[in-house]
Amino acid sequence: MTPRTTTSSPAAAPTTVPSRTTAPAPDTAAPAVSPLPPLVEQAERLIALGVHELAGLSAREVRDAVGRLALSAPPGGLLAVHPRLAPPSVLAPLLRLGDKEGFVVVDMDDVDRFEPLEGLALPEEALYVVTDVDRGDDMASWSPDEALPELARRGRTPLVLSEGIHWAVQVPDVVARNHCFMTIGSRLRKDEGRLDSRTPAVWISNGTGRDGKQRRGAPKVGWCWAGNRHTWLGFASGDRRVV
Repeated sequence: MTPRTTTSSPAAAPTTVPSRTTAPAPDTAAPAVSPLPPLVEQAERLIALGVHELAGLSAREVRDAVGRLALSAPPGGLLAVHPRLAPPSVLAPLLRLGDKEGFVVVDMDDVDRFEPLEGLALPEEALYVVTDVDRGDDMASWSPDEALPELARRGRTPLVLSEGIHWAVQVPDVVARNHCFMTIGSRLRKDEGRLDSRTPAVWISNGTGRDGKQRRGAPKVGWCWAGNRHTWLGFASGDRRVV
């Protein structure tokens, strides 16, 4: 069976922002990220967490869909539930690092309004697979505006926020101190059509400010400005989406 994939490419970053050709090396070597488990195991984890119920699906529907996907998708892919069924606000509390529960920052109460970039089409199916996911450590210290055209040049598609959360649910160590990631496939479009300057990311709270001390070390869904660079944030991407 030949897998069906999305063929659209992500929109380019503003032409006034030059893309970078090199990136400074991170201050510390990035720890290895654990491989994704087989799709069937990923499905069972989502079912155990109740994601299927949150998405309005039965466990059987999930297992049947994954059975089909396992026949067509290449090994090592990430199973994702479409964000229209399981939005980021629902998924974030399922994140765990040790005994700390994930959360969305308080100044991102519009997190579910972030949508795929123009030109980045998600499959219509309830479940799909993102192949060859990568945290983008080599692009640490790039800004989102610089990283987006570089990902396009490499033939990569940036992950949307819900996909990044799915990855961290399945492989918690993808969110590591000083080695976290942005999901610049998701952006918020303002009423006048301009993009909001915030770009979503998944990292670890230091327990400061409005996060609260009790959240120190917790996985965190937040945002960074599109023009800012951070030494500890890569740019999560995949090869393609398969249904």
